[in-house]
Amino acid sequence: METSADLSLEESMATGLIRKARIADINAIRKILQLFAAKGELLARTMAELYSLVRDYYVYQEDHNSPVIGVSALHVCWEALGEVRSVAVLEQYQRRGVGARLVETCLSEAITLGLERVFVLTYRPDFFARFGFEVVDKNILPHIVWADCVRCPKFPECDEIAMLLKF
Repeated sequence: METSADLSLEESMATGLIRKARIADINAIRKILQLFAAKGELLARTMAELYSLVRDYYVYQEDHNSPVIGVSALHVCWEALGEVRSVAVLEQYQRRGVGARLVETCLSEAITLGLERVFVLTYRPDFFARFGFEVVDKNILPHIVWADCVRCPKFPECDEIAMLLKF
């Protein structure tokens, strides 16, 4: 797996902090996710979902007093299978390594939890390939993975690319 040390200088400049999300972060997380959902790049989350999934989320801030500028989540789907989801960084902070650090944090947690495989559904396969994810047929993923898909405006004509990383 590539680390931020392997990324270009421009992409490894992120020096802020990543921490587990708190209840107080829910509004900021929702606003960021809504920006990307409006562009069709990820699935919108309701406030109820965010509150119930808050422990899945990480947030990125430049320092303890600055606003949240990036988010990601690791969702445990099934025995030994997790999903990296909701990776989003405000546009003005992109290409600085923030997204890479958020993904690395999720992958580190996946290893700590003992997950054997992690998948993503993405429109940016090149980004995730840097971490060792490989494109796979969506049909190899268990049906439980698709529970959120029925709420997607693109369902059932999903055009996201499924990628899988095995540890």
